[in-house]
Amino acid sequence: MNKHSLNRFIDKYYLGGNCSSVVIKSDGDNLSTRFITGDKNLLGELKMSDWKFDKAELGVYNTEQLVKLLSVMSDNISMNLTKAGDKVVSLKVSDSSSDVNYMLSDLSVINTPPNLKSVPEFEVKIKVDKSFMNKFVAGKGALADTDNFTVLTNNDGVKIVIGYAEINTNRVTLPVETESYDVIDNVSFNANLFRDVLVANKECESATLEVSSQGLARINFKVDEYDATYYLVADTDV
Repeated sequence: MNKHSLNRFIDKYYLGGNCSSVVIKSDGDNLSTRFITGDKNLLGELKMSDWKFDKAELGVYNTEQLVKLLSVMSDNISMNLTKAGDKVVSLKVSDSSSDVNYMLSDLSVINTPPNLKSVPEFEVKIKVDKSFMNKFVAGKGALADTDNFTVLTNNDGVKIVIGYAEINTNRVTLPVETESYDVIDNVSFNANLFRDVLVANKECESATLEVSSQGLARINFKVDEYDATYYLVADTDV
């Protein structure tokens, strides 16, 4: 097994520490998980194909600890489960010269992300390419204390503004290319979370950010063996 592939999977749900506790499911050929941030502003679904492993559900309560243990290993690893009866209690990761043991959590102590009861119509579909991703991450870096970005639409097109406000402010305005759009009321989302999503999927060449006037955004990344979808809930305090 390749440790880099597993680390990429972890990065896409962990999001720099925003989603630490998850249940990772293995069906024998694929890994998958659903995750939610503590503030419930982001919900996601992630799948990695072509990962041969035992069928199991792994309760990962502290992802940071798992990442630190994996850092001890070389690139080529093997993974084995320790069971007590039918219950999976730990994950043993080995390379040619050493091994680490990660204690798994009871699934009941990990919050289960809710199912989306209904997904609204997305009136705005924004093309996300490498240039946009780099500019958004750089713009957020320039406005480190700014927590939100806003999607603005009018008859002339669509803009994403980091640090938008009715009064004059420091801000970064990014005109964007759209696949389609309707004019909707301004809607704002957490810029920190969206930056972390872009960073975790930086190897993806293109994606589509869909925005609904009902206060939900969705973006899906398909690259290599990974398929990641993220839902952002609008910030109503802006």
